[in-house]
Amino acid sequence: MTVRFVRPVSHSAYAARRLGLSALVLFAIATLAHRFGPLTTPDFLSLTFLAAAIAAVSVPLSLIGLTRLWQVGAEGGVAAAKGLFYAAVPLGVVAAGTLSYYTLPPLFDISTDIADPPTWIAEPNAKQQWLSRPATTTPADRRAQFAAYPGLTGRRYEGALDRVYEGVQKAMLSARISVTRREGVELIAPDIAERPAPEDEQAPVPDLAPIPLPRPEPSLTTVFGNAGDVLLQGEARTLVLGLRFDLVIRLREDAETTSVDIRVASRYGPHDLGVGEAIAEDFLDRLDTELLGIAGN
Repeated sequence: MTVRFVRPVSHSAYAARRLGLSALVLFAIATLAHRFGPLTTPDFLSLTFLAAAIAAVSVPLSLIGLTRLWQVGAEGGVAAAKGLFYAAVPLGVVAAGTLSYYTLPPLFDISTDIADPPTWIAEPNAKQQWLSRPATTTPADRRAQFAAYPGLTGRRYEGALDRVYEGVQKAMLSARISVTRREGVELIAPDIAERPAPEDEQAPVPDLAPIPLPRPEPSLTTVFGNAGDVLLQGEARTLVLGLRFDLVIRLREDAETTSVDIRVASRYGPHDLGVGEAIAEDFLDRLDTELLGIAGN
């Protein structure tokens, strides 16, 4: 009688492959919708955690399939390996974020000047949904920032305000920072109105004299920073996940030097996972490159 060997099949391995692939597809769709579409960060995080949970279920099933392959030669070894590979992407992203969450201080707003941070031209306001965070940044948060990032400091350049402003614009462009608001740029633009007109281009004399208007009442509008500050408010996004960050850059002229400070805040959540410091350092490094040769102490 002929003995026919029937190779067993590991159903756990194939289930793991399907679950791992589902988790990877869900994470990829959520990432694309968040990076290029209308999906908000809280919704993106919810879908990412769901994808990681599905991937976490596929891991033990993959291990069972590999164990069955080793013990009895069951089919499904390739499927189990694919399940582990698919699950590694969402699990790796969540693991990296969790590591930063617990090893870095819970900061969502950092500044190179912790004593006098640059002020916002327009206070960033985004609906946090299920992500809750403090309304303001406390002095304790600034001290925690200094302890975590002691090297994050502003820059001072031995150059005029307009020269440094040009370098800041180039550094923002290379760092993929889009400017949304400007304040105080009239200090840099030449005042054409005060230039004397050429003799052959004198202004015509009007037929009617202007009627004097009453003196305006003193304005109660809040002044942003010092009167001589130049503020550039903008936003930046991480390259892959598209996490949104608001920032403001302050230029302040002092005698023959110009100081540059930057403030970066995550748009959502109570923790920036260290990305805010990375954005600030990247911008400052690019600015140093643009203004190489005029950096002061």
